[in-house]
Amino acid sequence: MRILILTQYFWPENFRINDLASDMIARGHEVTILTGLPNYPSGKVFGEYRSSPQEFARFNGAEVIRIPMLSRGKGSLRLIANYASFVLSGLTVGAWRLRGRRFDSIFVFMISPITAVLPAILQRRLKRAPLFVWILDLWPDTLEAVGAVKSPRLLALVGRLVSYIYRRTDHILVQSRSFMDNVRTYAGKDATVSYFPGWAEPIFQQGAKEIAKASEVLRYADSFNVLFAGNVGDAQDFPAILDAAEALRSDAKVRILVVGDGRMRPWVENEIERRGLSDRVILLGRFPLERMPSFFTTADALLVSLKREKIFAMTIPGKVQSYLAAGVPLVGMLDGEGARVIEEAGAGVVSPSGDGAALARNIEALAAMPPKDRAAMGANARTYGLAEFDRTQLLDGLEAKMRNAGMGSEA
Repeated sequence: MRILILTQYFWPENFRINDLASDMIARGHEVTILTGLPNYPSGKVFGEYRSSPQEFARFNGAEVIRIPMLSRGKGSLRLIANYASFVLSGLTVGAWRLRGRRFDSIFVFMISPITAVLPAILQRRLKRAPLFVWILDLWPDTLEAVGAVKSPRLLALVGRLVSYIYRRTDHILVQSRSFMDNVRTYAGKDATVSYFPGWAEPIFQQGAKEIAKASEVLRYADSFNVLFAGNVGDAQDFPAILDAAEALRSDAKVRILVVGDGRMRPWVENEIERRGLSDRVILLGRFPLERMPSFFTTADALLVSLKREKIFAMTIPGKVQSYLAAGVPLVGMLDGEGARVIEEAGAGVVSPSGDGAALARNIEALAAMPPKDRAAMGANARTYGLAEFDRTQLLDGLEAKMRNAGMGSEA
């Protein structure tokens, strides 16, 4: 098959779309990627790309077409400009650069913003190819949940845009079963919607014995280290995480280590200083994906958190699959689907979203637990992750759907 992948975020940025593209290439499909300039999460175009853009023009043999856009920068206005510039560039420059090409399927990786699907809708019409959109972020609900949009009128307008996009998508893939009713509200009851969760990146599938320990974590070997990895943003509820750290202040045996970056990092840094937590909460910074297994397996527990919002309770955070594969106990402060996965797997302990005191109690209980019991939780996590989120089986199913849709479009 000839597959067009359209995504605002792509290698050298770290997202699962990289794995999906790599796998489809390995299966013998002719893949073309239309994407923007790598600048997530720092907001600045990566230095290595600026120095040698030609080095990023092919990915495992597939052509990568990069269209001009404004980087995310800092602040809400700049972020809106980033979103808008990708759409405008995709509809114009992207359409021009794809002229004369034929595709059997078009696939969109849809994390915020949903507007990034608009260039794919144009390509669907021009190429007469079925459009698949993988929904990992529900709009307009997420905009309301994080406080990005508060006007009911504006939220309703975004809802109409979502409906426009969904109704021009041939196959909608959702990362959580809880998304289905929401999607059908905007797409219509006859929409084709399938469950398509994320998976652990292949790098996390190696055995723990094969992974070198992270020296950055070993530096704090005198404590029970709870590691948070990923985006430091509003949705992750760092105020509640810091509440837990305050409750644990007197326990010299516990530290919270943060690997990652994001728009809330300056606020978190200031709060750590204001609350006097500089020895209890350690911001280690951002590291490449290749280093993550060493951090995960060196930690004593892995923390995943989401704010108390209905939309977040419907979500399985992408890091959960990678955490499960690491074979280390999970500490969750979240509701709904993410909490269900951890509890169903027997992979760790869970407290409600926003409850920093309960999170602190769970961390204390986990730290006091016999090592063999924590090891059993880690083993449960790995077993469950391999059974429920197997990448090969998931992509086998996607490939079959694309083939069937392609045959239907030819007819």
